[in-house]
Amino acid sequence: MANFQSVEHEFNGETLLSELVTAKKPRATIILFPTVAGVSELELGFAETLAAKGYNAFVADLYGKPFRGSGREVGAQQMRRLSADRANLRERLLAVLDTVRGLPDTGAGIVAVGFCFGGLCALDLARSGADIAGVASFHGIFDPPGLRPQPISAKVIAFHGWDDPMVPPAKVVALGAELTEAGCDWQIHAFGNTRHAFTNPGADKLGNPAVRFSPDANRRAWAGLDDFLGELVA
Repeated sequence: MANFQSVEHEFNGETLLSELVTAKKPRATIILFPTVAGVSELELGFAETLAAKGYNAFVADLYGKPFRGSGREVGAQQMRRLSADRANLRERLLAVLDTVRGLPDTGAGIVAVGFCFGGLCALDLARSGADIAGVASFHGIFDPPGLRPQPISAKVIAFHGWDDPMVPPAKVVALGAELTEAGCDWQIHAFGNTRHAFTNPGADKLGNPAVRFSPDANRRAWAGLDDFLGELVA
C-alpha cells in the first residue's frame, strides 16, 4: 500500500485537498484529474499503480475539501458548477499545476492524465498552452472551451470508446481538427464496441447504459499510456 500525503492548496478562497504519492527517484510527475465523482478509491488506485512504475502521482481535488467523499450526485453538481465557466476552470487547473510545480522533485517533467470530466480537464490544461510534457485523456469529454485558441506545446493522447454516447464520432473528428489547428502532436485511440467509463471496474453497477467497464479497452489504453509516458521521459 502506497503512503499518500494529503496536500491542501487554495484557489480563489476555496481549500482543495489533493493526494500525493511519491517515488524515490521519480521519472516524472503525473497529475490525475478524477472522474465526475471527484477524488475516490479509483483514482487513488491508479496513483498507486503509477507510483509502482516510478512516477509521482498527484490526485487533484478540483471540487474543494468540503465535497471530498460526497458521492456521485454531489460530484455531478460540482462538475456542472466548474463546467459552466471554462475560463475559471482553466485558472483552477493552472493553479493545480503551480502547486505541483512546487513539489521538491518532479522528475523529467509533468504530465496530466484525466478520466471522464477529468479528461476534459486534462485537455483544457493542454489547450491553455501550459508548458507540460504531455496530456492523456481516458474516456474524456471533448467539448472545446470556447476560449481564444492557444498553441499547444504538450503532446496529447486520447483513449476513447467509440460507442460513448457522450462523445459521438463528430466530436472526435472535431477534436482532431482543433488539435491540428493548434500545432499539437496528437493521437486519438478509439476502441470499438466500447462505451464511456471503460477503465472503471465498477461502471456496470451504476445503472447507466452509457457506461460500461471493458477489460480489453482498459488494458489496451493503459498499455498505450505506458508507451506514451516512455516517449515523454525517454
